[in-house]
Amino acid sequence: MPLLSVPLDELTIVDEASFKHVAAYAALKRALRKSSHRFRIPAPGESLSWDRATFLNLTFWSSRENADVLCEDSVPADVVAHVAWHSIVADALSRLVSGRSPTSAPTALDLFFGESIASAFDLFLVGRLLRNAPSSDFIETQVATMSEAAEQAGLSESDFAALLESAVADPERAFEDLRALLFDVTRALWACESALDAQQVLSSYAAHRFEPLLHHYQLSNWVLYARAYGIRSSEREAAVLALDASLRAAPVALDWLMENWVEPAKGG
Repeated sequence: MPLLSVPLDELTIVDEASFKHVAAYAALKRALRKSSHRFRIPAPGESLSWDRATFLNLTFWSSRENADVLCEDSVPADVVAHVAWHSIVADALSRLVSGRSPTSAPTALDLFFGESIASAFDLFLVGRLLRNAPSSDFIETQVATMSEAAEQAGLSESDFAALLESAVADPERAFEDLRALLFDVTRALWACESALDAQQVLSSYAAHRFEPLLHHYQLSNWVLYARAYGIRSSEREAAVLALDASLRAAPVALDWLMENWVEPAKGG
């Protein structure tokens, strides 16, 4: 079955009304519309199962084809934001080192940095929408899957509720705390040689407030993809680490990203 290539404007965005109070979402959507990003959808009259689309996206999540596979000609609003972050971060990182082609393969740190931002933004959205749009499709699906991961990690129902409340109280802080955790953990796992090494890495973050959510983010896929396709470039890796340090030092990391990367990308 062929998959058609379409821009964002040819898709129906689902649950977008729930995001109307999130200024960052509007900016990300505008940036994605201006980019060359494409989506793959089934041809008219054809269908694609959720399992198949998920497999394709998880296996080829940083493909040079620069396309995301959808089950139909619609896309959830949170996916628009997630995809926009990937596009914006990839473009920004491609400009880090002079003389490098924007289409050159990424380093492992590029991949971890971009995915940590896109994934942590989901928690920022949880913090914003739990208060303003608690009945949204995004909240119903995202909180359910986070709850399952937290329960498997041994977090009680009351402690999970407290974790969500902390995200509601300060979504921007939740974003940066989770972003830094995901970046640190995946970098450390990438260097591991055995399951024992990996267990030590994961155990070392047990005190972090968002540690119970780690397995929600399919980190094995990040690490395996980076090992298979990430190139080595000490210059570029150093530049990514410097950016990571800038975010950690910023009063509000999300504001730094919006001002320096998202606003220029959307033409604001």
